[in-house]
Amino acid sequence: MENIFDRIRNYHLHEKVVSAQEAASWIKNGMTLGLSGFTRAGDAKAVPMALAERAKTEKMKVNVYTGASLGSDIDRLFAEVGLLHKRLPFQADPTMRKKINQGEFYFIDQHLSKTSELVRAQVLEPIDFAIVEAIAITEDNMIIPSTSVGNSMVFAKHAKSIIVEINLAQPQLLEGLHDLYEPSKQGERSPIQITKPNDRIGTLGIPVDIGKVRGIVFTNQADSPSTITAPDKETETIAQHLIAFLRREVQKGRLTNRLAPLQSGIGSVSNAVFHGLLNSEFTDLEVYSEVLQDAVFDLMDAGKVCYASSSSITLSGSKMKQVFQNLEKYRDKLILRPQEISNHPEVIRRMGLIAINTALEFDIYGNVNSTHVLGTQMMNGIGGSGDFARNSRISIFVTKSIAKDGKISSIVPFVSHVDHTEHDVDVVVTEQGYADLRGLAPRERADLIIERCAHPMYRMQLMDYYKEALTRGGQTPHVLEKALTWHTNYVQSGTMLQKVMQRG
Repeated sequence: MENIFDRIRNYHLHEKVVSAQEAASWIKNGMTLGLSGFTRAGDAKAVPMALAERAKTEKMKVNVYTGASLGSDIDRLFAEVGLLHKRLPFQADPTMRKKINQGEFYFIDQHLSKTSELVRAQVLEPIDFAIVEAIAITEDNMIIPSTSVGNSMVFAKHAKSIIVEINLAQPQLLEGLHDLYEPSKQGERSPIQITKPNDRIGTLGIPVDIGKVRGIVFTNQADSPSTITAPDKETETIAQHLIAFLRREVQKGRLTNRLAPLQSGIGSVSNAVFHGLLNSEFTDLEVYSEVLQDAVFDLMDAGKVCYASSSSITLSGSKMKQVFQNLEKYRDKLILRPQEISNHPEVIRRMGLIAINTALEFDIYGNVNSTHVLGTQMMNGIGGSGDFARNSRISIFVTKSIAKDGKISSIVPFVSHVDHTEHDVDVVVTEQGYADLRGLAPRERADLIIERCAHPMYRMQLMDYYKEALTRGGQTPHVLEKALTWHTNYVQSGTMLQKVMQRG
């Protein structure tokens, strides 16, 4: 049987072991917490759960900073007990989403590369406790993270106190996968010396001031599995259109069959699109992304991906079991970094990534809404899509052309919320086709998007709007009094289809 104190290799820290309840008791009303966790992986579990239980009987509010979304129902529990005053930079829980949109607490939607900069610059509220999941603490006082790095490094460095959760359920073979590097303050830093995905520039763990470690809690709980769904007919078709675009880039001499380092955002559509590369001619691929989902490991198994760098490993239940039981097979092909490095504009631009992210909707000029349903209702957050969209070699956004059984068109005259302007969007893809927008003026973009990406049931309606807009003139023609009527029609009548179209 494993001696749990082998996980704490500095014996001076053995006396710091406490229960989750005791550690949670140190957290007071009005404090700010920095929790490890990125897309349901490597999140602190026991202490947040104990805190949520305490909040059922003790009224208190805290600010919660994370890397991205949390697993283990932590976000749901925090939202249900009314524990939150402010939450950032990303979430993906239905209960929390509902509470955000009801205005029950503040949510700050941030580019995932920016949180660390704001902590370092002391713009945000100072962090009272960093609560970080780990697999071990080394003899030289380095915290070895588990399945994600996220913002754990910057939280641990800048927090007043640290609570470490050592999770015995996480495989010890994760040690050695991490590359922990924190840039200096802005204005004082050197270039980040990463030129390819497998470059290592940091340490294997998070160096910490031992005096800040207030407590150590042992846990034994696996990460929550991802919620991705299997590819369906539409997402498989989207993948084929994307592959057709990449083939054209190879034919034009702008890429080879190795393509360029690939990034794919979190979610079922992006995972399915990546999965489509399995049966393509592209090989010897590299991934430089913020999250690795099932498809990346399928591509590794098929000999398609030779290396993958990210900030977290977020897998379905069956894939998690397969990968972690055979982690030795993948160890020399993986690296886990802080999210400010996985998503850093400098590194993304230098390596010339191909970025593939998901849109809620895009408009006829190429503006993309990634976050707000009907313009006001927060879905999850912008995540890393903006970091990659603005700085990649090719910025691609994918979505199905319709939603809600055709009651919603994902291609609209004007997006109801702009996360990515037309200037940061190169290619848009639906199951109908793709539109390469590079080098095109707004009027050229509109024709192409309507023709190639819109669903047939909405194509005429979009073209009617565009033709009327042309009579108004302008560099980017619009009928402003009608630009958002598609959204208001849906709210009022349950569909974006105009009545004349429905009769037809």
